[in-house]
Amino acid sequence: MKISWFSFIFVLVVLSSASWSALADNHEEFIQCLSHSNQTSSNIYTPNNSSFPSILQFSIQNLRFNTTETPKPLVIVTPVSESEVQRVILCAKKTGMHVRVRGAGHDYEGLSYVSEVPFVIVDLINLTTINVDVNDKSAWVEAGSTIGELYYRIAEKSKTLGFPAGVCPTVGVGGHFSGGGYGVMLRKYGLAADNIVDARLIDANGRILDRASMGEDLFWAIRGGGGNTFGLVLAWKIKLVDVPEIVTVFTLDKTLEQNATKLVHKWQYVAPRFHEDLFIRILVSRLNSSNQGDGNNQQTIVASFNSIFLGGIDRLLPIMQENFPELGLRREDCIEMSWIESIMYFAGFPTDGPLDVLLSRVQLSTPYFKAKSDYVYQPIPEGGLEGIWRFFFEDEAQSSQVMILNPYGGRMDEISASAIPFPHRAGNLYKIQHLVYWDEEGEEVAERHISWIRRLYSYMAPFVSKLPRAAYINYRDLDIGVNNIKGYTSYVQAKVWGIKYFKNNFDRLVHVKTKVDPSNFFRNEQSIPSLLSGRTKVINEVHHSIKNNMMHAII
Repeated sequence: MKISWFSFIFVLVVLSSASWSALADNHEEFIQCLSHSNQTSSNIYTPNNSSFPSILQFSIQNLRFNTTETPKPLVIVTPVSESEVQRVILCAKKTGMHVRVRGAGHDYEGLSYVSEVPFVIVDLINLTTINVDVNDKSAWVEAGSTIGELYYRIAEKSKTLGFPAGVCPTVGVGGHFSGGGYGVMLRKYGLAADNIVDARLIDANGRILDRASMGEDLFWAIRGGGGNTFGLVLAWKIKLVDVPEIVTVFTLDKTLEQNATKLVHKWQYVAPRFHEDLFIRILVSRLNSSNQGDGNNQQTIVASFNSIFLGGIDRLLPIMQENFPELGLRREDCIEMSWIESIMYFAGFPTDGPLDVLLSRVQLSTPYFKAKSDYVYQPIPEGGLEGIWRFFFEDEAQSSQVMILNPYGGRMDEISASAIPFPHRAGNLYKIQHLVYWDEEGEEVAERHISWIRRLYSYMAPFVSKLPRAAYINYRDLDIGVNNIKGYTSYVQAKVWGIKYFKNNFDRLVHVKTKVDPSNFFRNEQSIPSLLSGRTKVINEVHHSIKNNMMHAII
């Protein structure tokens, strides 16, 4: 008897509901499996533990995913060793539990600690060992470490070594490196992932592999293919880079009344062509101020030209005078400091303060936010920029929106688009990060701000990359592609967002995924799919549910 496609989908949905129910029941079996190992019971948390809420919330960096409606894990495990992580993976696979891996919790869509499918969190917060080898100019960094911790440990050992990762010290290296990892030295040294030379990873079978044993295909995939998709990275070996004893920083704020539009327009032409030692990004935001005495608010746009130069002021000023005299940079605008002090500067800390603030895992503030990304191949005309400014004057953007323009050129133009999965190389003038923040609770407030950034994103379409309109995997955006069956994404569905994040590297990533994790054990809503999973995977889990006395749920 033939079954219609509609009937099959109906049965599949009903069966998958049974599968989710079975997963919810399996967590007791999962905990029992852990208890039969050497897993420390104090590192296992369920909603029955009084400390469960604090453990869950500590690493939530976006309040959008810290509401009563947000799906919560059935179990949180905080391993303290590689063997404990290995046991968690083996027990999860044995009992059919879905796993999310969390480092520092900066995932823009909360995918490291939120799932619509019953799940457990493996929180790597205790895996923070960092060993710096100055002689070899390398370091082994456990995946639960933060960027701030890494910078601090490097500075302990050397004043002339650094690493080209991001500017936010509370971001975890596990996710940051897995997606590429932008930083202010990208024009000199490329991305964080470009400077990874080895890794230790647990695969879906619980094996601990290094570069030699995992093979070059998998090693290629984990350096930019996105976190929680090919395996669980335990630690990275990175190549440290040379930095001068003195670097120079400056920030110049220019309003519309100070010719900001023309300056941003000119920046697009010159910033990607600067000497590779010079990085000038722009942070665009709305500025609200009041006239003294009359109480009237004045609104304008401010473009903050935020820069680091790998050298002294005497080298910087002639470069600026020759290439960007319109900005009007003066000696008194510049500050010379050490590289680690520049890390403090970009993070918003006093540069003469104690460096141990970099060890804190707590952000200066934790807002609600939504983000998107774009890549620009041709300079946006002044009229296009003025259209952007009009969005900034809307109510939803009041002191809560920022557009960050990061220049390309230099080393980023020299690395092949296929060297690692991160494909956004030569041809890009700059990358845009769109961000909108808000402080008020409530779905209506959230929808208003999210609607605003979606409208801005739509407006930007004529001015940014096309076919595909590219995006950055570390700024995950579920707007650009969703899965239809909870927890599983087919190849066709995934390609919608896959080509935006990875361009021509997407199919190679799928090939690697299918080879190393055919059952799609490591997955999230925008992880690389296995060609052997998807609908077949759902059916297999439904069969497992039936064997666990769930037949009544599908009759």
